[in-house]
Amino acid sequence: MANSGAAGASAAAAAGAIAEATKASGAIVKMTPQEFQKILNRAGDSLVVTGYYGWPSKKHHYLTSYRGIFFYTKSDRPLVMPSGAEQVAVEKIWIPG
Repeated sequence: MANSGAAGASAAAAAGAIAEATKASGAIVKMTPQEFQKILNRAGDSLVVTGYYGWPSKKHHYLTSYRGIFFYTKSDRPLVMPSGAEQVAVEKIWIPG
């Protein structure tokens, strides 16, 4: 029974860490690849964080910021980046919660 208290405390600590990460990063909006593409086209010279990972099948993951909000999507196929977009490839994009 002593372990159940430790497990509960650990779960509470994890939930607190996720809440703090969300506060630090701000709102992250998950959207379809088509809607994400529209944001990229509006944003102009934007920074786009990209990753290609997943299990059992890999997907293309994308994160960008527009007007103070972070937008995220994943897609089976690579998205077409606007000519002014700067890309940064990463191993994984972690979204809290």
